[in-house]
Amino acid sequence: MDHNIINTLALTLGAGWASGLNLYATILTLGLANTLGYASLPSGLEVLSNPLVLGAAGLMYSVEFFADKIPGVDTAWDGLHTFIRIPAGVLLAAGAASGFHLGEAAALGAALLGGGLAAGSHMTKAGSRVLINTSPEPFSNWAASFTEDATVVGGLWTALNYPWVFLALLLLAVLLMAWLLPRLWRAIRGLFRSIGRFFGYARETGPPTR
Repeated sequence: MDHNIINTLALTLGAGWASGLNLYATILTLGLANTLGYASLPSGLEVLSNPLVLGAAGLMYSVEFFADKIPGVDTAWDGLHTFIRIPAGVLLAAGAASGFHLGEAAALGAALLGGGLAAGSHMTKAGSRVLINTSPEPFSNWAASFTEDATVVGGLWTALNYPWVFLALLLLAVLLMAWLLPRLWRAIRGLFRSIGRFFGYARETGPPTR
């Protein structure tokens, strides 16, 4: 397979996946890599190197850096960013696919893949944080936040420099998400049922007694 296609495919999927974890770190990583000459972004992503875009992303990353490490606040932040990270993943993946030069079909396909990966990584992150926040200490929350940021930067660096390695790791990540998401959902449902019982709002499961 053509090396340029592999590079573009890795960047396309990487941009979508990373957006779901930390959109602002994704924009900063790609924009700075292009600005500093460590990568050559396709025309659809060159706007990420614009100083205004980098400044806005840097400001929002600074806000998220602290919000993401406060139990409870991080979950509210994730809830709000459901409406930001996933659409942004669609746009970044479509922009990265401009390197294919295959027209609208490639852009649409990339948008669908990028949106799906952004949704998967975002839901995995958000669901994990809900459960982590049940721990009374803040250190597990901090560890999760730092790990996510490092994963975004390291993943995109791998996508730009070792695309075959990244694609193999991404496949493993997708399989892990497919295995983990149903379990996270069941655990979160159980958590909310427990909260409901604690406050006396448990639903009756049997017929009323007379």
